[in-house]
Amino acid sequence: MTIFALSSGHGISGVAVIRVSGPESKKVISKLTNGDFPKPRVATLKKINKINTNEMIDEGVILWFPGPESYTGEDMVEFHVHGSISVITAIQNSIAKIEDCRLAEPGEFTKIAFQNGKINLLKAESISDLISSETEIQRQQAINIMSGKNSNKYNSWRDRLLKILSNVEAKIDFPDENLPKDILNYIKKNSEEIKKEIKKTLDDQKVGERIREGFKIAIVGPTNAGKSSLLNYLSKREAAIVSETAGTTRDVIETHLNIDGYPVVLSDTAGIRDSNDEIEKRGVRLALKKAENADLNIVLIEPKNAYFTGVLKGLVSNENTLIVVNKSDLGIDQMVKDFKKYNPIYISIKKEKNIDSLISSIKDKLKNKFITSNDILITRERHRQHLEQCVLHLENFKNKNQLEDFDKAAEDLRLATRHLGKIVGKVDVEEILGSIFNDFCIGK
Repeated sequence: MTIFALSSGHGISGVAVIRVSGPESKKVISKLTNGDFPKPRVATLKKINKINTNEMIDEGVILWFPGPESYTGEDMVEFHVHGSISVITAIQNSIAKIEDCRLAEPGEFTKIAFQNGKINLLKAESISDLISSETEIQRQQAINIMSGKNSNKYNSWRDRLLKILSNVEAKIDFPDENLPKDILNYIKKNSEEIKKEIKKTLDDQKVGERIREGFKIAIVGPTNAGKSSLLNYLSKREAAIVSETAGTTRDVIETHLNIDGYPVVLSDTAGIRDSNDEIEKRGVRLALKKAENADLNIVLIEPKNAYFTGVLKGLVSNENTLIVVNKSDLGIDQMVKDFKKYNPIYISIKKEKNIDSLISSIKDKLKNKFITSNDILITRERHRQHLEQCVLHLENFKNKNQLEDFDKAAEDLRLATRHLGKIVGKVDVEEILGSIFNDFCIGK
């Protein structure tokens, strides 16, 4: 089957790219151009016609990639045409009329590339992350993984485990042979080294996931302190409703920000106070839950509400909390002055006073969070789970590392190796392919 799809962004654009991959790619070119066939990997200007007619749709550039030297490993062609909806629709409708040609599913081009051995699962996922990246640090992380640094590390662990496994099985199958006397020590030492390396990688404070998904910041505090105003100011848009009526914000409102290249998910929460309103009480519970799960909390107060009770009191001493006093242009009373031990940041959203200091403090917190000594970062929960399972089986192997238990120990090594293989796609991973490639946009 030959698949096709718009690979560039939807909507009106100067140039649109329509990608075709599969055994009928050559026929697609012939049917739509009615002219000389283009040379491989040479951009060729062609008139593109409706199928089986001389009615021109557009004039554009055609790139022909014979397999296996293509992105997918199959015969592939790209039509670079004017990016109007009518042109794109006409070309796709013409391709659809060709036998054995259909519209591609999300991520199907990359899925085919993986199945044809052009890329591994880590690179496939990093391509998706690169397409979705919004900040510089997200782009850098995706590029690093695409370069193969993570794959090389996982494959190295896997290869070393396979070597250990071969020694274990040699001891099982040939107990009477003159194998090296120190083979048991070799097996134990090397398996422990690998386990320690993996555990060190796991101890990364989930920095990779934070970069990929966004650093979670919750704005919490009493009612009417200016939480929604702060969200709107940092977002540079009216993301939340602002009102002098206490309890206006009932639900959690989230917006994605780029702060100095760092991805942030900023949450505006309901004002924390005692209330008999069931809806408001539910909003307070959601606010507390957000604060509990946040990487950083901005506790926002104002001079008239300068007190900490309950959960707020527990948050102020947390290193992952910034104390911010809004409406400081109205004057700072003694109660606020007593908060000096918390190193508060005095701002005025209305007067746009000292906001830069707040942003600078947020940046410092972000930078500290992203500092890690690990040479590779785990970017997805799938990878983390497989690494954790690998460590578990290596621990089980250690506990069975006696001659009489070698047959059972070998199975633990096989399972540990299998989990590493699943990360890069060196084992049967059909059950996870759908979830991975469905995250892609159509045309990729």
